[in-house]
Amino acid sequence: MSGRLFAIGDVHGCPGELEALLSGLPIAPGDTICFVGDYIDRGPDSKGVIDVLLAARRREDVRWVFLRGNHEDMCLAYLGRGGHWGDAWMANGGVAAVRSYGVEARSGPKAVEAAMPPAHLAFLEGLERTHVADGWRFVHAGVHPERTWEEQDDEDLLWIREEFLTRPHVLPETVVFGHTPSREVLVDLPYRVGIDTGLVYGGCLTALELPARVLHQVGKGSREVRTRPLPEGRRRRA
Repeated sequence: MSGRLFAIGDVHGCPGELEALLSGLPIAPGDTICFVGDYIDRGPDSKGVIDVLLAARRREDVRWVFLRGNHEDMCLAYLGRGGHWGDAWMANGGVAAVRSYGVEARSGPKAVEAAMPPAHLAFLEGLERTHVADGWRFVHAGVHPERTWEEQDDEDLLWIREEFLTRPHVLPETVVFGHTPSREVLVDLPYRVGIDTGLVYGGCLTALELPARVLHQVGKGSREVRTRPLPEGRRRRA
């Protein structure tokens, strides 16, 4: 990394806390801001979240990396724009996302697509699969623990849970991921760090600063950014 990297966990339709976190981070020219996906669904304003991200991306002296989460993947599938499990989108928080664009879920995919600004659709279609920097690999959900990176498939990168969470993996990097919410950051070094701290469920939005290993967090309904060291949670590689 030429500068620092800030990895940000699942936002899920909560633009106020996202704005507070981005405003409070000590971002400097040359830094990278990497989101691990799930910007939309469940929370009250998915449209507002993407508006915030598009506005933030106008800053050109830092690098912006936006990964695809399973919720964006379901949304794109519902709209007929690739992705998987589109028929499950509404039952997994898509209703809230659709309403944020001013339409009802029963209106159908064509009406939803027509209500979404072209810049939002382009943003969703342009989301990346992974990001790698200095021994850290960023994905949405995790990796299949027994497969090399070249053998990984999108189903695992976007959806995997228990198999990844409970077993050592063979990749050389430490995996930073979201997807599985918990009250505290999950630290299991050198294998994984989980940064979905359940904002939409009343928890907080987390940014992990690297290489300093510092956490920056905004609680649900708060504008205050709290900073603390990443807890230890280290074990030897198998």
